[in-house]
Amino acid sequence: MLFIELLKAAFLGIVEGITEWLPISSTGHMILVEEFIQLNASAAFMEMFFVVIQLGAIMAVVLLYFHKLNPFSSKKSRLEKKETMQIWYKVIVGVIPAAFLGLLYDDWLNEHFYNYQTVAITLIIYGILFIVIENRNKFRTPKVNSFVELSYLTAFAIGIFQVLSLIPGTSRSGSTILGAIIMGTSRHIAAEYSFFLSIPVMFGASALKLVKFGFSFTGMEIAVLLTGMVVAFVVSVLAIKFLLGYIKNNDFKAFGWYRIVLGILVVGYFITLG
Repeated sequence: MLFIELLKAAFLGIVEGITEWLPISSTGHMILVEEFIQLNASAAFMEMFFVVIQLGAIMAVVLLYFHKLNPFSSKKSRLEKKETMQIWYKVIVGVIPAAFLGLLYDDWLNEHFYNYQTVAITLIIYGILFIVIENRNKFRTPKVNSFVELSYLTAFAIGIFQVLSLIPGTSRSGSTILGAIIMGTSRHIAAEYSFFLSIPVMFGASALKLVKFGFSFTGMEIAVLLTGMVVAFVVSVLAIKFLLGYIKNNDFKAFGWYRIVLGILVVGYFITLG
């Protein structure tokens, strides 16, 4: 029994590790996966699990970018330390909109929009937007190619785009990357800023879910949660490296087409069930 549950948790960790960082909606995939793989756990634990498993994913960002995000590194000059602190200030500015509105409306939005119809629609709409915007930007030169060039106003505007990710199926990375590209950043800066914004957002969301659930875990629940987090961490490292390598020579249109196909599959699958 425990072995089977750990296998399920590991598979869910793989899905989380891939879909959290690629702009293809982790929620959309989780809704499909839940149809076939369900942990032998309470609804309250499952709600907490799908959020807290993200801690494993976010630790991958912390590991990969520890030096870049560490303002106290002895290997950095005074100017580099100052620039690192500015990155954090811009992350804080970008987090404000989603943090404020998320605290107010997250539960309400999940209650009313966490369904396959909403997820399918947002998958398709944002898939189309990725294709349209990348086609529009084909012959444009990015205005922001470094974090020094990223203004606080642009950071805040990207944070407003992140608010859209409160609607299931939108994808947090998808909305922030799309918003950043619209605001004139390079794909590389768009992806990295999306990663950095996720650190306070996902730590905060996980902390809230843990407090809400409580800390009275059974031995099996601890094993399942840790397995999911560890697998999500390992897969996230690979997914982030893949994405950064991919966008050096490619745009995001492939992810747009993938979202459209997945949205159609989600609709088709649930219609056949009905």
